[in-house]
Amino acid sequence: MTTARPRTLLAMHPGLVPRILGPRGLAQLARVADLVPDLVADDFGRPLVAEALRDTEVLYTFWGCPPVDREVLAAAPRLRAIVHAAGSVKYIATEDSWRAGVRISSAAWANALPVAEYTVAAVLMSNKRLLQIREDFRQRREIDSWHHRYTGIGNYRRAVGVVGASRIGRRVIELLRPFDLDILVHDPYLSAAEASALGVRRAGLDELCAASDVLSIHAPALPETRHMVDRRRLALMPDGATLVNTARGSLVDTEALVEEVASGRIHAVLDVTDPELLPADSPLYDLPNVLLTPHVAGSIGGELHRMADSATAELARYAQGLPFQHPVLQEELERTA
Repeated sequence: MTTARPRTLLAMHPGLVPRILGPRGLAQLARVADLVPDLVADDFGRPLVAEALRDTEVLYTFWGCPPVDREVLAAAPRLRAIVHAAGSVKYIATEDSWRAGVRISSAAWANALPVAEYTVAAVLMSNKRLLQIREDFRQRREIDSWHHRYTGIGNYRRAVGVVGASRIGRRVIELLRPFDLDILVHDPYLSAAEASALGVRRAGLDELCAASDVLSIHAPALPETRHMVDRRRLALMPDGATLVNTARGSLVDTEALVEEVASGRIHAVLDVTDPELLPADSPLYDLPNVLLTPHVAGSIGGELHRMADSATAELARYAQGLPFQHPVLQEELERTA
């Protein structure tokens, strides 16, 4: 059984504390945790941080937390849990921390919600050809016979291909269910029974690319998924189709994508790219058939508080001796972002 209010150290970029917690969040956290006062760790080697680690039972982490490696564990003999108020823990949880039996929780489920919402908005907008119509209307500035100019668009019975039945991918499927769309999914780990329960049809990646009016990527960045949507698969996409990427930029061959969208044959909605910051002269910034955003599909602004609330709730469960509701399992990391 843990202590009633476990000694807890905030570990993140110090400037992020007011953004993710604020006075309300800090007050909630203080009710369930004995916070190390006036200290936020962004470097576990600092003397004050090293001193605080001696009594720390829980690390409450966010972006900017350093890896919890062998040296940190040696300095924190009482450490029992890491409660991460963001998504991926791959850069925090080291092999040493797993070996030491440190329990880990993540708010990835909370971060998945805005990514899925962004994706659904992109799907519906893309099938309606809003980018193309906006540019056309901007140039013509007159009442025209839009119904004759844009036949075959809209969201009725369009095919949406979801690459990866991940947490986000499944949420996208759930949110798209009320619409009259045909949803196909490619995921090597998705069983026929799971696909049936989700109300989707399984398909190979080549088939997905060739059949989808919108292709949305939700797979993890792994060596085997690098450039999984390559030049050949981009060429399989139908004329006028849209590629949506809110996962990782490395999943798409950027050079090949630039060629395809520059030709005007397909469209793209990109929240992530490879490299993450494109060169200033990249055509993707200016092409009218590309919507490019700077990795903001995930939690931003007030959405950060949802992740903080999730982490605080997990810490409350820990303080009561209950299992985490959103645990991270080491064996699942190789299949997640």
